[in-house]
Amino acid sequence: MSTKDLSPFKNLKSDLPASIVVFLVALPLCLGIAQVSEAPALSGIIAGILGGIVVGSLSKSPLGVSGPAAGLAVIVSSSIADLGGFENFLVAIIMAGILQVIMGFAKAGIIAYYFPTSVIHGMLAGIGLKIFIKQIPHAFGYDKDPEGDEEFFILNGENDFTELYNMVDYISPNIVIITSVCLAILLLWQTKFITKQSFSRVIPGPFLAVLAGIGLNLYFSRNPETAIQLDHLVKLPIFNDFGDIKSELRLPNFSVLSNPKIYLTALIITAVASIETLLCVEASDKQDTLKRITPTNRELKAQGIGNIISGFIGGLPITQVIVRSSANQQSGGMTKASTIIHGILILVSVLAIPSILNLIPLSTLAAILLVVGYKLAKPALFKKIYHEGMGQFIPFIVTVVVMMFSDLLIGVGCGLVVAFSIILRNNFKVAHQVIKDNFKGQLNTTIQLSEDVTFLNKASILRTLEKVPSNSKVTIDASNTYFIHHDVIEILEDFKINAANRNIELLFIDLNKNKKKEPLDQSKIINKDKL
Repeated sequence: MSTKDLSPFKNLKSDLPASIVVFLVALPLCLGIAQVSEAPALSGIIAGILGGIVVGSLSKSPLGVSGPAAGLAVIVSSSIADLGGFENFLVAIIMAGILQVIMGFAKAGIIAYYFPTSVIHGMLAGIGLKIFIKQIPHAFGYDKDPEGDEEFFILNGENDFTELYNMVDYISPNIVIITSVCLAILLLWQTKFITKQSFSRVIPGPFLAVLAGIGLNLYFSRNPETAIQLDHLVKLPIFNDFGDIKSELRLPNFSVLSNPKIYLTALIITAVASIETLLCVEASDKQDTLKRITPTNRELKAQGIGNIISGFIGGLPITQVIVRSSANQQSGGMTKASTIIHGILILVSVLAIPSILNLIPLSTLAAILLVVGYKLAKPALFKKIYHEGMGQFIPFIVTVVVMMFSDLLIGVGCGLVVAFSIILRNNFKVAHQVIKDNFKGQLNTTIQLSEDVTFLNKASILRTLEKVPSNSKVTIDASNTYFIHHDVIEILEDFKINAANRNIELLFIDLNKNKKKEPLDQSKIINKDKL
């Protein structure tokens, strides 16, 4: 597909259905994240609207969707308490947004390119598993954990796995029926037979599942004994007029600028929000079937502007979010138009149809997210990474497992540590190659040094030199080497002295050109070109 074909106006047939799905996924998450963050419900809605319309318009991420992030929920709740109120916390969001814009101009987005692919895939799979597990209680009618909570230890003191046990006492047959019907529709809509039909491109499966969920809810509500309780439905705030909305808006209190804590909070939000955004940008680009690349510096600027506006009008911090981005990609989104439209849909829904949306059962949204989670963590992905070798699989599985028992940033951090440890280990192992042969009864050992020999290679080179037998010939070939660390040079100098005492004939090839100090011994250094 050419760049011209990717015009938003020419892809509305794909982007509009995708935006509806993203809207349905984002709406309860915006409310749930606000609840987990102990912030006003409207603040989550504001962040969702701005993430879609403002950030979506400024960003060049084709599939990325921004909004309030679950990864910041704990930071937000603790910061609101530390700073003495939500209005004070809004100032920190504005400052964080300014810092993100500065980072964009400083080209800090290059950080995104240092995340190993194995860790990014691990992040996607970890998020997928976490989504899947967290939606199971909702699918059976146990809604103690708010939508949008991604922590392993949840609000009521339980964790993801104990919630699976606790839900057994709260299973609702009617909710199970709703979940089953919605799942059946979603799975049916992915069969080859349905995907070949023209109507499947116009009516997305998740939208049909939501209509089915609302219909079943209305059917069950005819009998008080079978009616779905309000706790199991979407809870969108209802505003009768603009005055109601205005009364709910929280504005920043700039008098808090004299409090040193506000600056530390801004730095924390900047760091966490920027890292989460860059991670999600990488993950979103990995999922893009057209393999487009998001300009990361531009993304930081877009996120920063979004956060500045969000802070001024009472919204939560904004980042790019992988759940919504994945739902966008899986639903056939092609351009950033789907992101912008989803933000418009959130805005319109709050103003025009909150009562209708409050008829949506949480179990219907759970069914949608169960499918999203499964697609992110398909068994085929684990198999594929495994066959790529342990160097890829170990960081991948570490990221997945740690994320399951903590959160995204800790999981990615552990994955990065493991990935870099493997790189260092491999570098440690391949610093040199040893070639041995016998000529006229004399053992000849050639040690070929790699392109870069750092202090990390000291131990392996030292062990190799210690194993060289006496009365032999050793050639240390540095003809392909561009850099040798000073510490390694010292080891070679020590070995030269030791070799003379052990009757070892020692030759160096092209070693002098790689040194930053006096040569070992000009008479013993041979230029390869003269051999």
